[in-house]
Amino acid sequence: MLKPDVSGFYDPRTGSIQYVVACPETRACAVIDPVLDFDEKSGSVATAHADAILKHIERHELKLEWILDTHPHADHFSAAHYLKQRTGARTAIGEHVRDVQEIWRDIYNWPQLACDGSQWDRLFCDGEIFRIGNVPVRVMHSPGHTLASITYVAGDAAFIHDTLFMPDSGSARADFPGGSAISLWNSIQRILSLPDDTRLFTGHDYMPGGREPLWESSVAEQRQKNPHVAGQSERDFVALREARDSTLPMPKLILHALQVNIRAGELPPAEDNGRRYLKMPLDALPGSVWGT
Repeated sequence: MLKPDVSGFYDPRTGSIQYVVACPETRACAVIDPVLDFDEKSGSVATAHADAILKHIERHELKLEWILDTHPHADHFSAAHYLKQRTGARTAIGEHVRDVQEIWRDIYNWPQLACDGSQWDRLFCDGEIFRIGNVPVRVMHSPGHTLASITYVAGDAAFIHDTLFMPDSGSARADFPGGSAISLWNSIQRILSLPDDTRLFTGHDYMPGGREPLWESSVAEQRQKNPHVAGQSERDFVALREARDSTLPMPKLILHALQVNIRAGELPPAEDNGRRYLKMPLDALPGSVWGT
């Protein structure tokens, strides 16, 4: 099996990990879940993290073929649109992004939003196979965290986004609009049915206990060490996940980010004064825990 080269890039502001996945034979590569920098206090947007990825690609003489989202993120803006403008590479996401678009079109009262996924170049369905150079990539629909979440299985590496975190950190929340703890459990079981030595790359790390950020584990490690998996039944997991989610405030950028990320990272168009504006719906997520 051809093993891709994987480089992770950590964003401490959001705890997100971005990936460059490269074919060792052809030097073709893909970027997974790139971050567009955003400061909610000043409204400033920047491209430092995305530019660092471009410099890495240039330094290692890689050719960017794909810009891949695992799902529409709630805690950071996607840099997919920016990277496409800079490189011309194709953008892609799972086909169920259309379901997420419909949910958030209603929340934002945005009737003109196209809910057909046309903002991306390609929509992947479950089981579809494409390539990064000579590395075959299989798409696994992995709902639970969101309706649209997918896992990319590239050779011996699986990019599992917000399903499982590192083994010391459990699993991702499932209480966003369209989320489901039962669906998340089933998605995790599909991921853990991969070979034991499959490398698993998670989408976030929040450095529990103050340790350094980590993002790579294996199927065997997750089965043995993750407290949300080891010795748990579906019923236990759902009860644990729902109890935990009921105590969590929403991500601070969820209402900012979704209106950008359901459009493949494209920012709102400038208005007649040259400024762009985000729309902030009030009381859109009833019952949410208030943050501090």
